[in-house]
Amino acid sequence: MPVLLLILLLLGLGVLWLEARHRLRPASPLRLSARDWSVHVDGIQLKVEGWLEIHNPHQRMEVFVPEIKVDPVLLGQKDLSGLRPQTKLIAHHPDEETRRDGYWAAYIVKGRKTTRVKVEIAIDSQNGVNVAQDVDTLWADVHWVNYGPFGRLQRRQGVVVPLRRPAVLSPGEANFRAGDACAVLPIRTHLLGPLDTTIDVLRTYAGALLKPGDVLTIGETPVAVIQGRYAHPATVEPGWLARLLCRAFHPTSSLATACGLQTLIDQVGPTRVLMAWILGLGLKLIGSPGGFYRLAGSQARLIDDVTGTTPPYDQTIVLGPADPDLICQEAADALGVAVAIVDVNDLGRVKVLASSRDCDEALLHRALRPNPAGNANERTPLVLVRPHP
Repeated sequence: MPVLLLILLLLGLGVLWLEARHRLRPASPLRLSARDWSVHVDGIQLKVEGWLEIHNPHQRMEVFVPEIKVDPVLLGQKDLSGLRPQTKLIAHHPDEETRRDGYWAAYIVKGRKTTRVKVEIAIDSQNGVNVAQDVDTLWADVHWVNYGPFGRLQRRQGVVVPLRRPAVLSPGEANFRAGDACAVLPIRTHLLGPLDTTIDVLRTYAGALLKPGDVLTIGETPVAVIQGRYAHPATVEPGWLARLLCRAFHPTSSLATACGLQTLIDQVGPTRVLMAWILGLGLKLIGSPGGFYRLAGSQARLIDDVTGTTPPYDQTIVLGPADPDLICQEAADALGVAVAIVDVNDLGRVKVLASSRDCDEALLHRALRPNPAGNANERTPLVLVRPHP
């Protein structure tokens, strides 16, 4: 009995040590978000303007921002390597005079305060590229430094800005595909991101097509990126636990890299991940695989590591969406049809992550098994399912 008590004591101390190390890792309270971005075409030039808002929710800590820059990355259907976007940042601090020369002077964001940065990007047509027609998306890759009691942290955060949007389908243009006792319509959208809202996207691209009894679905990854639930691996600092345990996962798993597994640890804590791994291994040895994913929580299955989704998010780690049930019900109430968030792949796997009340999930499994939205760069994150009368 004393030996058992000693083992339990050591185990408890180990858990406390793990949690303490996790909570004391360097971290900055600053939060960066994009606001009010717009696109203007001026002859052969494309002008993009928007705001970056930096907020410090901490009550007392003051954090320096000594450096910030925006690298614009262009996406389209032609060779865009010859284009040279010109970028200018203008600081609009609440307590300092605005500089017009584009120089970023190191600034202190005090506790419970917010500052703003205006971003101006100009793209000229050249080398046979018409920017108004050939460039459809801008990825504003924000590199910034936080400096304070936690040390000096390099942070990186990208924002998608759609430059062109596909035409919205009218009921007469909708080309439904035949399904199993239903009709299915994949719906193309622009490349989604934090500047969007899920309900507005559903209403804009599918609102005119909806009929009573329809079920409207959206992929779980598009919902997550709209919520800003993605991070560049450069901002993830894997600890020893992530580096050790990630080697035990299948090479194709999003948890098979140290950064991927650390992302899960940051969500649910090191203790839960370690216990899920130990108990999951025990269950696997007695013939019950998948125990880790059941014990570690829903995010363990939903995390997409690098290359797991469409560009430019293929260079980031994407979490699963937050509050999916609430999103579905609010969207259903707004649109008047059932709404579901789904995860579908080319192997016929259909997972209904969340759905509104009275949604026919059996219908969705039949309709989505052929994966009508695709897993490449189709940009059809919405699928409208219409049951046969």
